[in-house]
Amino acid sequence: MLGKTSISDLSEHVFDLILELYNIDSHLLLSVLPQLEFKLKSNDNEERLAVVKLLAKMFGAKDSELASQNKPLWQCYLGRFNDIHVPIRLECVKFASHCLVNHPDLAKDLTEFLKVRSHDPEEAIRHDVIVSIVTAARKDLSLVNDHLLNFVRERTLDKRWRVRREAMMGLAQIYKKYCLQAEAGKEAAKEISWIKDKLLHIYYQNSIDDKLLVERIFAQYMVPHNLETSERMKCLYYLYATLDTNAVKALNEMWKCQNMLRHHVRDLLDLHKQQKSDTTDKAIFSKVMIIAKNLPDPGKAQDFMKKFDQFLEEDERIRSQLDVLVSPNCSCKQAEGCVREITRKLSNPKQPTNPFLEMVKFLLERIAPVHIDTESISALIKQINKSIDGTADDEEEGVPTDEAIRAGLELLKVLSFTHSISFHSAETFESLLQCLKMEDEKVAEAALQIFRNTGQKIEEDFPHIRSALLPVLQHKAKKGTARQAKHAIHCIHAIFSSKETQFAQIFEPLHKSLDPSNPEQLITPLISIGHIAMLAPEQFSAPLKSLVAGFVVKDLLMNDRFPVKKTTKLWVPDDEVCPETLTKIQAMKMMVRWLMGMRTNVNKSGTSTLRLLTAILHSDGDLTEQGKISKPDMSRLRLAAGCAVLKLAQEPCYYEIITLEQFQLCALVMNDECYQVRQIFAQKLNKGLAKLRLPLEYMAIFSLCAKDPAKERRAHARQCLVKNINIRREYLKQHAAVSEKLLSLLPEYVVPYTIHLLAHDPDYVKVQDIEQLKDIKECLWFMLEILMVKNENNSHAFIRKMVENIKQTKDVQGPDDPKMNEKLYTVCDVAMNIIISKSTTYSLESPKDPVLPAKYFTHPDKNFNNSKNYLPSEMKAFFTPGKPKATNVLGAVNKPLSSAGKQAQTKSSRMETMSNASSTSNPSSPGRSKGRLDSSEIDHSENEDITVMKNPPLPAKKMDKREDPDHLRSESDKPRGRKKATSVLSLDQEDRSSVELLDQVKPAKTGQRGRKRAAHTSDSDEQQWPEEKRSKDDLLENEDEQNSPPKKTKRGRPPKATNEEVAKGETQGKGGKRSKKRAMSVEREDGDGDNENQEQKQKRTRQPRAPKKSQRIEPPESDVNESLSMESTPQKKRGRPPKMPTTPPSQPKKNFRGGRSRRTVNREDDLSAEMDSHHDSSLENMDISQESSVDGVNTEEENELSTLRVRRKPSKRERR
Repeated sequence: MLGKTSISDLSEHVFDLILELYNIDSHLLLSVLPQLEFKLKSNDNEERLAVVKLLAKMFGAKDSELASQNKPLWQCYLGRFNDIHVPIRLECVKFASHCLVNHPDLAKDLTEFLKVRSHDPEEAIRHDVIVSIVTAARKDLSLVNDHLLNFVRERTLDKRWRVRREAMMGLAQIYKKYCLQAEAGKEAAKEISWIKDKLLHIYYQNSIDDKLLVERIFAQYMVPHNLETSERMKCLYYLYATLDTNAVKALNEMWKCQNMLRHHVRDLLDLHKQQKSDTTDKAIFSKVMIIAKNLPDPGKAQDFMKKFDQFLEEDERIRSQLDVLVSPNCSCKQAEGCVREITRKLSNPKQPTNPFLEMVKFLLERIAPVHIDTESISALIKQINKSIDGTADDEEEGVPTDEAIRAGLELLKVLSFTHSISFHSAETFESLLQCLKMEDEKVAEAALQIFRNTGQKIEEDFPHIRSALLPVLQHKAKKGTARQAKHAIHCIHAIFSSKETQFAQIFEPLHKSLDPSNPEQLITPLISIGHIAMLAPEQFSAPLKSLVAGFVVKDLLMNDRFPVKKTTKLWVPDDEVCPETLTKIQAMKMMVRWLMGMRTNVNKSGTSTLRLLTAILHSDGDLTEQGKISKPDMSRLRLAAGCAVLKLAQEPCYYEIITLEQFQLCALVMNDECYQVRQIFAQKLNKGLAKLRLPLEYMAIFSLCAKDPAKERRAHARQCLVKNINIRREYLKQHAAVSEKLLSLLPEYVVPYTIHLLAHDPDYVKVQDIEQLKDIKECLWFMLEILMVKNENNSHAFIRKMVENIKQTKDVQGPDDPKMNEKLYTVCDVAMNIIISKSTTYSLESPKDPVLPAKYFTHPDKNFNNSKNYLPSEMKAFFTPGKPKATNVLGAVNKPLSSAGKQAQTKSSRMETMSNASSTSNPSSPGRSKGRLDSSEIDHSENEDITVMKNPPLPAKKMDKREDPDHLRSESDKPRGRKKATSVLSLDQEDRSSVELLDQVKPAKTGQRGRKRAAHTSDSDEQQWPEEKRSKDDLLENEDEQNSPPKKTKRGRPPKATNEEVAKGETQGKGGKRSKKRAMSVEREDGDGDNENQEQKQKRTRQPRAPKKSQRIEPPESDVNESLSMESTPQKKRGRPPKMPTTPPSQPKKNFRGGRSRRTVNREDDLSAEMDSHHDSSLENMDISQESSVDGVNTEEENELSTLRVRRKPSKRERR
């Protein structure tokens, strides 16, 4: 020891000798052990590794007290957790499980070091951290603390599949042992009750591997399929009752996806039963490709599925077994037998590892009904009846009885969609009938929906149920709640053959009892009459027309009978809304349902209704303009009118009569002053587009979200755009036959609609105004950024050609109006500059000549060569080069999961759009889409970050960032004005990307908006926002003013300095010295914190704060010349007069720094954003998500912004 060498033959076994001597008597080594500290600090990796292995055995031995007796040696050993040599760190991590098991008192010391190693750049080390913690937890849950379990929880979002799988399986095993089997008691089960929610949340991942593992975990650990039927259903019943909202949505989605895949396999078997032909071969190939996308590694899965399809064609036995497996009547026991038989037929004893067989097993696992059959539904109904009777173990399971019953009915409702045949038994229907008579509104509502989904054969097979059900349904339709009345009408339509008689018995008494002076009693009758009108329009056509014209319009919508309490709020909860307003909303819905039932505009009812709806929008919701309606009620009415227009636009006959002015007025709801109006309207718009029911031009409305002051609204809009663009591209891939209908399907064709909509934006008043043009640029980039991520089939050149063609046309709304056409051409030039700055292939030949919609543009004039550049020269500085960034988007932030199992149904003429190339061209939309959105549209390789997105009503946590250098470069190339919309909100992650951090620190935009300012609720609210943001504004003072344009004022927010002040700041900044490049030095293990501190110091040195100035804002004037409406449409005057805004707090000027390269600036910006992310970034990006909340920030911002008036009134801008 102590540096001396030995020539003894035992020298190479010295560590073994030390261990044996220690085991004999620890006192023998009192003088030797302290010297091991020197060996732990040796420069020889192998020597350090040998000492670490020795001490691991000595510290980890069961009765060892070495850690307490020799604390310096223990601390020195813990330091090796951060050793630079990977095998040493690996050995330390493996030692942790023995230490946790044998020495629980040392868990506190180990926790901090295991936390660091759970973020280790080496995959094997992160994996072994999980193994060590799970091993100890499975032995005894008390051995691991909450922090250690949270490390496992974080790693369920690791970027490596092996680590994610280990973490998920470890949590599943812990859950089964301590929650299902309750081996450690109820208290321990409560402490880890979060595991079930966390595991199901992972189903939101894009990776098919994650989805399949969640399905397997659910079937084996959460609700074990090998339990007896009654036990299995009891387990499912209480699991469903205790899951959180997002876990319930994930479980529902899981069943829908499995059901959809079952349908695909059933369709494949049906195709094999048909006569062999070229048509059937193509259909079989298409179906095989769709099924392969629902399996791991779609590339290999396609080859395996082709092979499996050959087995199906050749082997009658396999085909018959698979047919039984996917039939609606297959029981759980039958399913297990079929799976065994098919795998036995396909297995090859000579080939122990058979990838083909593994793939088939994955398929069979997804389609086999291992939980739900007729017997299971009966057992679940019995369990609910026990809860109703009070004989169940609800309290023992920790669930209140009322919640258990409600959750059980909700569970049955979901299963009625996916396993409707399993409900066909007298016992089940009798129990549901009892639930229907219960006082709990939610329970009765769920029972009605179940009858609606499963009652098609009740009249034939269960006449006694029919007789008892009819009077209950009639009572619910007349006296029930709003939703009960709706489902009761649809139940009658689905179950009874003599529905006309039943409808007449409901319609006539309701029609006679309508009394406008009692609005509370009008809601249910209006809903029932509206749904009857939609389902049986011919039966009551005459009385309905007089009812709509006389009662609904004149007595309800055109009258304000009850004055309401005035308030400055823009939105109130549902229970605080005035009954008269609720009645007016239902009256509008009733009119729309009546029109949707008629599906014709022969009597001009559609035209009159659209004129009425747009009049409500034009008057801000106060149709009579008497001032009797409160602001929250006006918000509700604006929302109802906007959604009604969207609903009518989904029907071809009404879409054709919606004028351009009416469409533009409807689009402005996306920029409404009320946050909730914008939120719900965006969700309705997304829903109609995702089902391919709304025409393509309605997607252009999302471009207006670039002006939304709320970051989560911009993020949601971006997600919706990505989703809808991918849906359309995938539809075109799967339906080659509809390629001639590109004008109504190809996402790139949204560009002309977007350009036209922005050219008629009421905020765009002065054609050459820089601030207004920057608004236009942001909106265009919001749309083009997503369209230009991929240059498929040279789409960049196609978009360029479209923009060039628009400049050769004139605006249909004003072909002889020079100002209107100048606006159109100027917007085209903005779009052209964006394309040129963001694409390197725009100049290539367009794949085909684009066709422009004749409803918007005149026919191109071949003799007119419009080569003029309409942009002011100052605008050129605001187009920064760089490629668009692909965004990993999962669903909508404020929406429930899209139902992948639902088929997109549409009529052949749903999205007809006339072409200006020919007056007779009339491309129609596709019939029906059964395919899922292809997850391969967005690349999700194993090396990329995998992120979870839940769908809460509030924004929560942020997505992870990718630390790949190429990714950072693509981030830095993006213009600052668009970074605000790239974040995707997530409940299960804390790591925020540099883009998202920039979102939070964006300063208020420069310049005044052309719309009326928001009416702030208090003076403190007016001053609070800029003060809170000021420290964040300082972080961006170092950004290049020329490469990244200054932000414009967000709608409703206080503006920053004037243009003159900004220009002055730029002039002062141009003489600044050239900044030095920042040197990055990241220590191999522990240097993250120091580096971040260094970066902060350097950044503070580099960013001198500019002097602040304040500005007085003059009130905007009304634009008296702004009138684009036709005779049938009210003018877009946007309601109330503007209020005098108060002087905003001063804002810091941005400091322009000249002379540096863009790469240097972007690199420094990325690093500074990375510094603020509180991200534990080791040498590589292995840390996907750490769950800490930023709810406080987002909630505060949301509460502030919800009061802002965003877009109501077009007005001129006062310039100083």
